[in-house]
Amino acid sequence: MIRGMADRIEALLSELTVAEKADLMTGRGIWDANGVARVGIPALKVTDGPNGARGAGLLGTGTPALCLPCGSALGATWNPALVEELGGVLAAETAARGFHVLLAPTVNIHRSPLGGRNFECYSEDPHLSGSIAAGYVRGVQGGGIGTTVKHFVANDSEFERTTIDSVVPERALREVYLVPFEMAVREAGAWGIMSSYNRINGTYAAEHRRLLTDILLDEWGFDGIVVTDWFARGSTVRSAEAGLTLEMPGRGRFYGQRLIEAVEAGELDEAVIDAAVRRQLRLLERTGAFDDPRDRPEGQLDDAGHRALIRRAAADATVLFRNDGVLPLDVDGLDSLAVIGPNARDAMMMGGGSAALVPQHSTSPLDAIRARFPDLDVRFEPGARTDRSTRPIPARLLPDGFRLEHFDGGDWTGDPVHVDAADDGRLLETADPPGLAAPGDYSWRATGTLVPDETGTHHLTLVQVGRARVSVDGEVLLDGIADPPPPGEAFFNLGSSEVSTALELEAGRPVEILVEYVPHGAFLFRGAQVGLRPPEQDDLVERAVAAAEASDAVVLLVGTNDDWETEGRDRESMDLPGDQPELIRRVAAANPRTVVVVNAGSVVTMDWADEPAAVLQAWFGGQEMGDALVDVLVGDAEPGGRLPTTVPHRLEDTPAFTNYPGENGQVHYGEGVFVGYRWYEARDLGVRFPFGHGLGYATLEWGEAHLSSVPTVDELADGATVKATVPVTNTGDRTGSEVVQCYVAPLAPALARPPQELRGFAKVEVAPGETVEAVVELGHRAFAYYDPADPTWPDRNSNAPVAAGGGGTGAGHRPEPGWYADPGDYEVRLGASSAALRAVLQVHLDGDEGRRR
Repeated sequence: MIRGMADRIEALLSELTVAEKADLMTGRGIWDANGVARVGIPALKVTDGPNGARGAGLLGTGTPALCLPCGSALGATWNPALVEELGGVLAAETAARGFHVLLAPTVNIHRSPLGGRNFECYSEDPHLSGSIAAGYVRGVQGGGIGTTVKHFVANDSEFERTTIDSVVPERALREVYLVPFEMAVREAGAWGIMSSYNRINGTYAAEHRRLLTDILLDEWGFDGIVVTDWFARGSTVRSAEAGLTLEMPGRGRFYGQRLIEAVEAGELDEAVIDAAVRRQLRLLERTGAFDDPRDRPEGQLDDAGHRALIRRAAADATVLFRNDGVLPLDVDGLDSLAVIGPNARDAMMMGGGSAALVPQHSTSPLDAIRARFPDLDVRFEPGARTDRSTRPIPARLLPDGFRLEHFDGGDWTGDPVHVDAADDGRLLETADPPGLAAPGDYSWRATGTLVPDETGTHHLTLVQVGRARVSVDGEVLLDGIADPPPPGEAFFNLGSSEVSTALELEAGRPVEILVEYVPHGAFLFRGAQVGLRPPEQDDLVERAVAAAEASDAVVLLVGTNDDWETEGRDRESMDLPGDQPELIRRVAAANPRTVVVVNAGSVVTMDWADEPAAVLQAWFGGQEMGDALVDVLVGDAEPGGRLPTTVPHRLEDTPAFTNYPGENGQVHYGEGVFVGYRWYEARDLGVRFPFGHGLGYATLEWGEAHLSSVPTVDELADGATVKATVPVTNTGDRTGSEVVQCYVAPLAPALARPPQELRGFAKVEVAPGETVEAVVELGHRAFAYYDPADPTWPDRNSNAPVAAGGGGTGAGHRPEPGWYADPGDYEVRLGASSAALRAVLQVHLDGDEGRRR
């Protein structure tokens, strides 16, 4: 920290009263903390989220923003440098929105395929997660915007997430779940951490002194802020003494006035508050908030370079599972193409919850294909219905969207005080409109023209937060004002249950929709979601099969959406929802040139994967996903992704299966350090597709791998490294990429360890005829494990009158915990996946019994 910054912080701190310090540690509104105008301290402004700077909206509302590929897609790139570029774009977007801090990245582990926010996280592997997170943090903070790496820690599912106790063994905590946070802090210098909702081994994260102070501050050298997750549980003295800097949102429930009272009562040392405020002021300095408080309306960026970058990222994330030669598609040789599937016509670009935003634009795969090839006969069939609940009326059925007129008072009279617009049937907002005489006393009226694309009995639906009614062509069909529905689970359980009514519609014949709303009883969110279920059809699969039979090739888009994969709820199954597995098998049998694209944020059951000619995973690929997918399908871009998470044969094989999601307020991490591929390999369980798997279009050959000189254990502990190098040659006629993955295997471990662990990787792009050397550097941690120690062993083992059953005083009964790399034999394994090993290099580490680091 530069001297001038430190001097200003100390000068400001000396001028503050206890009340003002407490204010700085407490939120003011939903997205800002308090400032202190008296001494010129601005309010810190924060915004979600991981895949775009949403602004002040919630759950897909707010200012249109650039929508990046989701977290699992970024993990699939295996490309920290690309993610760092994306971070720079996010910094520009955040500044344009008028905020100082981006509430991201999310680095929790893919512990189970059912985790509701897996799409938001990077990987099952801690090293890959940490590498991507470090790139993200460097990019965002390089643009002068703060990050809050989240959710610290062991918040790996949504089940009872605000109260559950994650019971995590010490080695698993250290070797798996803390590693991504540690890398973001130590390698990228993260300016912020967000504590999680849950308890960790009995203590709430926001009160956990060992995590927030002993490990984060003292051990890792973190000097940023720790902010709660929104409305998380905490306590005044325990949280402050643990190292919690900021309670959000405002106003404080356990900080604020209670901090003042605790200091005045002698329960809390004012020095504790000073340390927290010092860190808060440091963040304001780092983000330039003193020079630019960003107290202005939200702005938008629409940069062609930014769009091109995230389009490239979406292609670089796309994983090619298998290919019988059908890809890339020779479109010039096609007269017709069937585009089939529930995810073909509407863009499923992001997951649900706090990651959701209003994208700058939305291009579905079907629209992208038709736009790229206007002369090709493109035939569409949905093939299946898969919605978990009714989706908002899509923008494609609302040519002009909705016009929202806000009125002062709750009776829709007078001139509008504010006019807004919405593209689809999600009519949500999070704040009062301007121009009201009294807060919360208003109403709005939304009008739009619906143009159906099917004929038959539809179902009009309503979910409300507050009170709403819906009319079609002047007739009230759903009245949640006169007859409010009971509470439901929508919008984090703040919305009503869904009500519906039948509605006869004719394709192409427009009808007028009117939605009237008042915010009676609404909290946090206000508004309504108006949905439209299409007519029930029992021949969807048959129609899809007929289209496939009549076409030269098929692109079949299956997957999930932001209702199946969302914050606040875990998935109930690993299977594709609805009749999609049957659809895949039937269509693949009908056309041997079928390409299946999985559009989902997490892995799905893929027992059908051998039947189509090719299978891809496009994840939730962001707003440019449609065009990026076409790039990959026709060979304009390489499918550059590699699996960040193993695809198992079935859910029952997964590491956490017998302990997931938890019971009686606890979830036991019984698999310990054997997470993901470590579990399958340790138990010799076959998988559908291994960790790190992914094919390409280029022809690449690996040369002979070699190691640099090998340091001793002591030299490694002092910072020495060993380098693994392998040349990769492109023998084909198109540029391609390869991810050289480096796994380290201890051959005689002192403690139970996975058979091998990813310890480094290098992604290289190789032009035709070119040879590129991939280099992976391995340090002490590449060979080390965390030993929790057993300091009481000598006392327990002494003077025993019976045989002690082996053991001793060596490794496994150390007096002090820490990271140890034992002398002995290891293998450094280089591969294209955890299973496809191309080179195995022998390593012997000399030295005394492992040295702690």
